[in-house]
Amino acid sequence: MHFKNNIKDWFANFHPVRKIVYFVVGMVSYPGLNIINKLKISGTEHIEKLPRKNVLFVSNHQTYFADVITFLQIFCAIKWGKKNRLGVPYYLLNPFTRVNYVAAEQTMKGSFVSRLFLLAGGITVKRTWNKDSKEKRKGLDASDTRKIFKALENNWVITFPQGTTKPFAPGRKGTALIIKQTKPIVVPVVIDGFWKAFDKKGLKLRKRNTVLSVRFKEPLPINYDDTSENILAQIMDAIEQSKEYMINGKHQWTNESQPN
Repeated sequence: MHFKNNIKDWFANFHPVRKIVYFVVGMVSYPGLNIINKLKISGTEHIEKLPRKNVLFVSNHQTYFADVITFLQIFCAIKWGKKNRLGVPYYLLNPFTRVNYVAAEQTMKGSFVSRLFLLAGGITVKRTWNKDSKEKRKGLDASDTRKIFKALENNWVITFPQGTTKPFAPGRKGTALIIKQTKPIVVPVVIDGFWKAFDKKGLKLRKRNTVLSVRFKEPLPINYDDTSENILAQIMDAIEQSKEYMINGKHQWTNESQPN
């Protein structure tokens, strides 16, 4: 039985197409992340020994694609023994592919590039709101939730609780509900500088010599039996997007410098 499970696990995580996408996207994006701009990474010691499944990374969000691409690069570098740096990107020859990321369905169907990037492990979900529509929904679609559950059974998953690149936007309760049901290890991540260096999509450079900061924090001590509201509040504080951070000016963003 153990041998059969190993074979099944190997096939479940054998992603030749994903490896090719990682290599191509990684090589194209590397100069903008680590040469033209300066990528500052901290806290990788918190994720070096994590299990290879049921780990949820929660982060603030600044661009559609550059944020995720950077996470994938970092995870690949860690697989090759790098600590708080990317170094030479030879890690793309055998990348770490046991990771998925959550993205809005509308965004990922917008262009050829976004559709291609879906092959890097994208999990598309329907937005709980749409500025061009009067339709409103209270939570994630059941099929969207099942896709995230399934991904956590085998891989790491990256999600952005705010669902928008606007700073200090409220978090979505769906993230807390997923945590309550799947009981993952939750790793908060705080990023900054991406909105300065890239356009909103994160595919075009708009400023050079920008410090791109990615800070991994310790896994959160979560009480999975707590209310969704309390768990969400804990997450928003951990990723430094709570009202307290906005009101007290703890974050370096100012009203004038906030991205749209």
